[in-house]
Amino acid sequence: MPAVAGIDLGTGGVRALVIDSETGAVLSSATAEYPLLTPRPLWAEQQPDDWWRAAQDAVPRALRDAGAAARDLRAVGLTGQMHGLTLIDEHNAAIRPAILWCDQRTQAQCDAIHATVGLERLKRVAANPALTGFTAPKLLWVREHEPDAYRRVRRALLPKDYLRFLLSGEYATDVADASGTLLLDVAQRAWSDELLDALRIPRAWLPAVYEGPEVCARVSAAGARATGLPEGLPIVAGGGDQAAGGVGNGIVRPGPVSCTIGTSGVVFAATDRLQPDPTGALQAFCHSVPGMWHVMGVTQAAGLSLRWVRDHLGAAALARPAERDVDAYDLLVALAEQAPAGCEGLLFLPYL
Repeated sequence: MPAVAGIDLGTGGVRALVIDSETGAVLSSATAEYPLLTPRPLWAEQQPDDWWRAAQDAVPRALRDAGAAARDLRAVGLTGQMHGLTLIDEHNAAIRPAILWCDQRTQAQCDAIHATVGLERLKRVAANPALTGFTAPKLLWVREHEPDAYRRVRRALLPKDYLRFLLSGEYATDVADASGTLLLDVAQRAWSDELLDALRIPRAWLPAVYEGPEVCARVSAAGARATGLPEGLPIVAGGGDQAAGGVGNGIVRPGPVSCTIGTSGVVFAATDRLQPDPTGALQAFCHSVPGMWHVMGVTQAAGLSLRWVRDHLGAAALARPAERDVDAYDLLVALAEQAPAGCEGLLFLPYL
């Protein structure tokens, strides 16, 4: 049967899928986790090498479990966490840990972007104000605080696009994920020379931009050896996780709205024209559907809060010998069910 593969580079791990391309049925899946690094308050980082190791774990397992269907793969698509800054040197090696979407260190750089570009001009081109989660402020932070690392930069990639490079040797991204860099002309669906010049960021550092369904690369011999994907398999541009999830949920035209609780929590709607929010409370991006855009409202810590509880408060319970084979989250839910309604006044604020 014809099949397609998907690779999602999430905040908690890489998930690989094999899907029947005619029915949409999931034939197999596998996940490999990696840590979230918080070396200082407000910081959130990951090692790009951890993403690649996880992909080399999850993808072969998904292909093995798919059995014969894996031999009928027609393409692989990429999605993943948005906004993360992955800096590559002249040897195509990561220069420093990637700075993630939930990192909050860049308020001063956001203020500087507003002062340099102008808030209204920025919203006219990038469709959004500068937010600490976006990519451009992270790049300015590295320039200001880590000049030695900045001098070594030859490419600036989003997380899933780093995996794409390792799979194919090609530098490419998609319009939906690129919208969250604050460097894209969101109406024109292309890198903005106006913003790049204003912020003094070389265009040569940025990958080529494609629409979500476009084939942008093919699996290289090295990528095939590392993952088991067939050499020459077409790689589709894909999208940032929210835009790709919108497609999966059928949010491809105005009307339907989704609420997705993953590491973050997102309310998502598609639009047939660019509709920036004048207040900046909603983010306006290109959709993974050509000719479409989307708006979304985001809370930074949803499932991330639950993972924090698992890692920091659930360790003792998870260490009990009789419960080692129980899913950690199932155990936490079972423990929570024993608590009285209202938890005796305990409140948890998800501002991690």
